[in-house]
Amino acid sequence: MDVIPVSLGGRSYEVAIGGGLLNRAASHAEPFLRKTTVPVVADTNAWAAHGAKLTQSVKDGGHDVAVYEVASGEASKSWQELARLIDWLLAQGVERGDHVIAMGGGVVGDLCGFACAILKRGCGFVQVPTTLLAQVDSSVGGKTAINTAAGKNLVGAFHQPALVLADLDTLSTLPLRELRAGYAEVLKYGVLGDRSFFDWLADNGPAVVERETDALQHAIATSVRCKAQIVAEDERETRDMRALLNLGHTFGHALEAETGFSDRLLHGESVALGMVLAARYSARLGLMSPADASRVCDAVAAIGLPHEISRLGLDCDGAVLVHHMRQDKKMDGGTLPFILLRGIGEAFVSKDVDLADIALFLDDELDGP
Repeated sequence: MDVIPVSLGGRSYEVAIGGGLLNRAASHAEPFLRKTTVPVVADTNAWAAHGAKLTQSVKDGGHDVAVYEVASGEASKSWQELARLIDWLLAQGVERGDHVIAMGGGVVGDLCGFACAILKRGCGFVQVPTTLLAQVDSSVGGKTAINTAAGKNLVGAFHQPALVLADLDTLSTLPLRELRAGYAEVLKYGVLGDRSFFDWLADNGPAVVERETDALQHAIATSVRCKAQIVAEDERETRDMRALLNLGHTFGHALEAETGFSDRLLHGESVALGMVLAARYSARLGLMSPADASRVCDAVAAIGLPHEISRLGLDCDGAVLVHHMRQDKKMDGGTLPFILLRGIGEAFVSKDVDLADIALFLDDELDGP
């Protein structure tokens, strides 16, 4: 088991990574379980697959479980679902000193985390991520949010968990498509700041996706260490350091918006395609070599992730995608920062990107290679 600290002073916590953690969840989380009944907010699919293990562990620790199930998919990150969840938590008598367990992927973690951030001005929560994407990205760092009609994650709060338990065994039931989508966030850490990790993934990526234990453990632990370091240096993204984690996301969120935040394009798939677009646009500007841009594209394609927007069948042009980008929460003074690349492992924040040029670039990409 790897235990990785996220060092944030009084908001510090640990991320435990390994097999069999659900069977020992209560012992790991015991300092945060003060009441007889523990409230659990869980993805419906995750609860069906792993709820019995968590329940038994909590009962072995002398507690009962009350569960609130959330439907899978981005549609659950809504005002309506947030209101229903808060009403349920209030009915459970949750107090400011209590902790709620969030079990599932990024949707549940974001929704539950935001509810805990605002319930009685803030109560605690424990993350039990059951998808690869959540284990390496959304469960760590304290970003919580819901979506609105205007865009993704536009209403939210920074609210750090008290503990993260990333059980590798939960990935055994994850559909291959979702595992690949999570791999995109793993690959992101190599592309943005660790060329040696990128090279390791070039050789071992298939083993990660095939869920070989040693490769999976190494990939998740390396990713979490990278994110923990960045979050510790720039918790609230007030400097450019944490912004690097948005590599692929500005392009990706626009594609998600155009596809209706639906299963037509999963979040991780949009990030994968967004990284390819960021690399190609960087090469177009002469910042990155075409060879490195091609390597990023090849790394995405090798795992079976989308790497050409022309294959999405979108009925729009580049201007429409740029319109979605203008709704991005990072927009500041009419300027939208982009994460671009000088090479693999050399991401940086660019604050002078011409959105009209982005629209022309996307027109070319939509037309296909």
